[in-house]
Amino acid sequence: MLRALIVDDEEPARERLRRLLAEAADLDIVGEAADGEEAMAQIAALTPDVVFLDIQMPACSGMEVAASLGAPRPRIIFCTAFDQFAVDAFELNAVDYLLKPVSRARLQKALERVRTTAGGSDQAIDKAGLAGGAPTRFLARRGATFRVVPAGDVMCFVSEGGLTKLLTNGTHCWMQPTLNDLEARLDPRQFFRISRAAIVNLDAVREVVPGPGGQGQVVLSDGARLEVSRRRFADLTNRLGTL
Repeated sequence: MLRALIVDDEEPARERLRRLLAEAADLDIVGEAADGEEAMAQIAALTPDVVFLDIQMPACSGMEVAASLGAPRPRIIFCTAFDQFAVDAFELNAVDYLLKPVSRARLQKALERVRTTAGGSDQAIDKAGLAGGAPTRFLARRGATFRVVPAGDVMCFVSEGGLTKLLTNGTHCWMQPTLNDLEARLDPRQFFRISRAAIVNLDAVREVVPGPGGQGQVVLSDGARLEVSRRRFADLTNRLGTL
């Protein structure tokens, strides 16, 4: 039985999709969400197999929700009234892309793709890049809620306890994507990986402190210190010198 989540900020669109999906004997609708932040919370809580995800929503888009997901990932079917997002959707390895109003025949084809997708949910979003280039904001959990954090507010990302900690000035949140996932899609002009455990926002670096053996530390604008590996120290100083 496929477990499905419907995400759309318009109730009529959710209702239509709910009616059409009710005809699928092997699918159970486990929840609905009306915006991107609620979608992230529902995905984390319900672990659906497939998410029918609207693209244009308030606060954060469906593209941003999809790009923020860590493993295990549900299969994604984007639903939108506009076809200009199709290429970007498939760059996120979406299973399918449906134009509103969703037709019964087209929905059935999308469900067949879900049923025949090899490898299950891990195949859903192998690429974490966002439409139009690097992400300009991130979805991260703080307590029971999700926050939308502009890229410019991020001081660093730190790997801790198998999760990724996003730090801003005075607070922190948690994300599912690994540092490797983030490094692949962050703007290299703004972010730099200083070690296996940390990525810093170059604009937040206040000092670089050399250490023995070619390694060192960075001091961020809030006074926090992070270790810089020997292999990355020279590259970091070169990058900072060209900003």
